[in-house]
Amino acid sequence: MKRFLSLMLAAMMLLGLASVGMAAEAPIEISLYYSDNATLPFRPDWPMFVAIQERFNVKLNLEPIPIADFGTKVGLALSTGQNAPDVILNTSTGGANASHALNGAVVAISDYPDWTPNFNARVAEFGLEQNVRNLELGNGKRYFMPALYDKPFYDGGLILREDFLAAKGLEAPKTYDDLYNILKAYKEEFPDSFPLTTIVAPRVLYRMTMPSFGMSVGLNSATGTNTLSWNYETGEYFAGAISEEYKAYAAYLNKLLSEGLLDPEMIQDGTSTAQKLATGAAMATYGYYDQIGGWEQGSTIEGLKLQMYPPLEGPGGAHHQPKNPTAGGILFPINTASRPDFEQVVRKIDEVFFSEEAAKIWCIGLEGVTYTMDGDTIVYNDEILASKDGIYKYMQNAYGCGADGLQLVWYNAREMTKYDENYARINAEVAAMDNAIQYIPPTPSFDDLTAEDASLLQTTLSDTFEIWNDDFIYGKKSLETDWDAYVQEMKDKGIEDFLKIYNDNKK
Repeated sequence: MKRFLSLMLAAMMLLGLASVGMAAEAPIEISLYYSDNATLPFRPDWPMFVAIQERFNVKLNLEPIPIADFGTKVGLALSTGQNAPDVILNTSTGGANASHALNGAVVAISDYPDWTPNFNARVAEFGLEQNVRNLELGNGKRYFMPALYDKPFYDGGLILREDFLAAKGLEAPKTYDDLYNILKAYKEEFPDSFPLTTIVAPRVLYRMTMPSFGMSVGLNSATGTNTLSWNYETGEYFAGAISEEYKAYAAYLNKLLSEGLLDPEMIQDGTSTAQKLATGAAMATYGYYDQIGGWEQGSTIEGLKLQMYPPLEGPGGAHHQPKNPTAGGILFPINTASRPDFEQVVRKIDEVFFSEEAAKIWCIGLEGVTYTMDGDTIVYNDEILASKDGIYKYMQNAYGCGADGLQLVWYNAREMTKYDENYARINAEVAAMDNAIQYIPPTPSFDDLTAEDASLLQTTLSDTFEIWNDDFIYGKKSLETDWDAYVQEMKDKGIEDFLKIYNDNKK
């Protein structure tokens, strides 16, 4: 009996030790908000999403939120603290989030530099120390870990039918007047068409074209304010939403719409856009290079050939969507700090998104799975190379590589391995242009009360602008006879006070 009891006790001890070991090996669970783009909807079975979790012993409970609703849901989670996730992806402390941060709703991640060694290493590697310091708010603290780029690259822009230009003897467009003439020529040949269409929503068109008119406003404004723009010559904000620059831009789009050159159905899914380009119902759009292959393969038009072009010159020069070597990244709601394993959560997120190993997986996948090495050359597998969608788009869709919000470290040279020589040539042309990709304006240094005032004004002004913008572009209101009333309403709702707040607190 004594021997039996001894054996039972030993077995129980062994089982206890085993269970402790199993508990120690259990993956840490982290909940995340993710801004979901209709052109690349999140899939939990993406091989690289699965591989990352296995490789780093973590369970990422990711909640995809439609991009149009993302800002609202994030704002609600931060303002109420209810149902907030452990981590918010695809975000920053621009706009209203600055107020939430300064009012204690967000973890000041700069207080924990020892917990983010991989992020620190990538910042040093890219020489982005000052860029990251520029993200600090008025109290000298930084509240998010941005995505990091060693250099900005031109991933999207004007895409149109190169075969149509060749057939008509037309030159590649250099200006917005050239684009108008090309669209006009196409409309004359195909009267039932709307030559220029959009992808997902007009915001893509707006953010890629507004800078050439000298401003950036709306939901994707470069300043994050929706109604203010940045003067790159004077280094000051101006009221972009009521500027002559915006008026000229709205007039241009209204002209395209009124002449049937711009698709009035500006909110549509990717399938609708692809069908219009494939059938000739449209011949141009503002989109991303990696989409070209799929659009071409989906067409039954013999000889259809799409090409992407460098930024066109407008009244404000030739510019594309502003970019920084830092972008939206990772933010920790304050509730996360109450987790007993908060340090482990931060360290794990740092490892999963900013370590050298993770950065490579999010970009090009796993060696032996998506690629092999021939010396120093990356060679993608036959399935990827044979894809009609092109390497980049196929890897996004099939593997989850290169998805914004998940890939937070971007090496230009590595990215170029997923594109063809034509794309490299276009990027070289853009790089040779004079400041084609401008920097994103600096975040002002607000204190908590000022940030709250700015947030309230921003919401009111943004809502008003969106209504008037739609009316002007679609011709429901006249830019000639209704402009003064619009400007007065924006002034009545505080745009001048909003502007003063931003300029008084600019860095």
